[in-house]
Amino acid sequence: MNRTWALQTPTTTYAVACDERGLLRSVHWGGRIDAVDDLTPGQLWDLSTNDLYADIAEEEFPLHGGFRYKEVGLRAVLADGTRELRPVVAGDTWHERGHLTIRCIDEDAGLTIDLYYRIVGDLDLIERWVVVSNTSQDRILLERIASAQFHIPFDDLRFSNVSGLWAAEFQPFTQPTGPAKLRLDSRKGVSDHRHNPSFILAGPDTTETAGPVWFGALAHPGNFFLTVEQSQYGGTSVTIGIGEDDCAVTLEPGGSFTTPPVVAGYTRQGYGRMSTTAHAYGRRLMRPGPRPVLYNSWEAAGFDVTDDGQRELATRARAIGAELFVVDDGWFGRRGQEADGLGDWWVSPEKFPRGLAPLVAHVNRLGMAFGIWVEPEMVSPNSDLYAAHPDWVHRDARHDPETSRDQLVLDLSRPDVRDHIFSVLDGLLSENAIAYLKWDANRPMAQVGPDRAVWWEHTAGLVAVVRRLREAHPEVLIEACASGGGRVDLGTLGLFDDFWPSDNTDALDRLTIQRGYSMLHPTKAMRAWITDSPNFLTQRDIPLRFRAHVAMMGSLGVGADLSSMTETELAELGVYIDQYKTWRPVIQEGALHRLDNPSPNAYQLYQFSVPERSLVFVFLPASRIGRRGTRVRLRGLEPDSRYRFTANWVEHDRSGAWLMEHGFDVWLQGDYASDVIVVDRIS
Repeated sequence: MNRTWALQTPTTTYAVACDERGLLRSVHWGGRIDAVDDLTPGQLWDLSTNDLYADIAEEEFPLHGGFRYKEVGLRAVLADGTRELRPVVAGDTWHERGHLTIRCIDEDAGLTIDLYYRIVGDLDLIERWVVVSNTSQDRILLERIASAQFHIPFDDLRFSNVSGLWAAEFQPFTQPTGPAKLRLDSRKGVSDHRHNPSFILAGPDTTETAGPVWFGALAHPGNFFLTVEQSQYGGTSVTIGIGEDDCAVTLEPGGSFTTPPVVAGYTRQGYGRMSTTAHAYGRRLMRPGPRPVLYNSWEAAGFDVTDDGQRELATRARAIGAELFVVDDGWFGRRGQEADGLGDWWVSPEKFPRGLAPLVAHVNRLGMAFGIWVEPEMVSPNSDLYAAHPDWVHRDARHDPETSRDQLVLDLSRPDVRDHIFSVLDGLLSENAIAYLKWDANRPMAQVGPDRAVWWEHTAGLVAVVRRLREAHPEVLIEACASGGGRVDLGTLGLFDDFWPSDNTDALDRLTIQRGYSMLHPTKAMRAWITDSPNFLTQRDIPLRFRAHVAMMGSLGVGADLSSMTETELAELGVYIDQYKTWRPVIQEGALHRLDNPSPNAYQLYQFSVPERSLVFVFLPASRIGRRGTRVRLRGLEPDSRYRFTANWVEHDRSGAWLMEHGFDVWLQGDYASDVIVVDRIS
């Protein structure tokens, strides 16, 4: 058996080794080292009777037991109540393309722990996950099962993530690590509005373009935990996995459990390279093809959805250039307000006397695809479904289930509930030419009862239903909306085609939300709407041009009430949609760069780039004293190529080197000013 294992990508090396005491230790995660023989674990010894070898060692996947007081990847309870584990490294398997499995076995406990590593070599990324198998004759309870633990041999790093709440998601923050342990988690049954199941650790001087960054993201749309621990012996560890609070996984004899994967990477080229790498990985998880420009009926109609009203909106939507028309909440059952009908996914005969078919046909004749809103994980107490199956919701034995937003959560750990959800959605999609589902989820889980496994099994049930639906209807695009951005993660990105990052569509707020989202998630998956002004949430009045330019930095949608817009506004909106369709390949498939702003004025600068073209979005929310312009320096161009662009009403022909090193000046005036500058390669 090898004693050192090195996984190589073009610019990085990830290495682990078995030391002289039999511990599997992390050796290196950073820049590429070709001299693999040099990758040996450093010497360690007991520092004192309170600082012992097992606690000091940078173990690759430490298990609970012995003198370990650090974060561990696995805690288990055996049939006799024993919680001490003593695994040994038992073998390895090298797979195609350099993928690796390292097997650890605890024969006394009857546990096998397989550590999986898969290289995404062209992106300098590595995927990790764990499979735990029960080889005993008794049940084993897993109290904690992480997907991975990572080690970085530096202290005092800078940790970045996002914080927020409903309508204020993805607010980026950075804070120093130190002696205090740092923990993020979700306990709501979704990955949550508050934080993201990911980590970014960087050197204290790292910028967008330079400096070391270690990052990782968990592919799991449910509860998670993330712990960053700076060791008193030197170095920093990150442990990440499915949520452990009020959660447990039972392994039957012969059973196994596979954790969701973590994708992780390292770069010396700052936050910008981290983001472009993560975006490229995210786009690979998505089905190919452009995301259509959609119109959504919610702001125009609310719950007052009728066949005639939706036909009129569809006609107006086509006139501005929409490619997809989405009917939002209110089309089904006895749905006339939030408290009624959720779960009754039959077409309202009062609102659609002839069913959906005539409306769908009208939309299709206009040249648009048809989409519809559903919230299949939830049910209203005032519904036929709940009257027939009150036992299908999460509840505890001593209390009546509590509602939030007048709804309850269906228990997706139950096979009969999963089958029902699939059946009604399959019928809806089979009976109507529906090309797009907006899948919403507007409340967290609660009162799940005594079975702690429900938290994991519910999420697994959601994944199973969506996968089954995608297999049955592979042509249908599905958008993930969880009361806004409550379920935005790589696990969801592999299931759904779009994210709705926030119910807050105020363009100024969206600049902050979209910046935080962009740290790890691709633009192509981010739905961004042009909505009414003043905004329903902030009551802020923002010009249409600014609102459009902000929304164009994602997968464009329109949610404004078209019946209340003037002909001039509708014509202007149509121009922006036409522009977006021209620019869409660059925005949805190109690299995103968050450009530096050297001006004292609060400009925000973003560049989307493919080899032939770059788009530079310039925003000035408010002019400050002095009315200063800014200097724009681009990234990712060919230094010796020539580029043509127009700035400040003057056409320029400049080299890529000049655009990146010198840059051009932009001066916007007033409040809520914006512009898009097209930079084309001409030679």
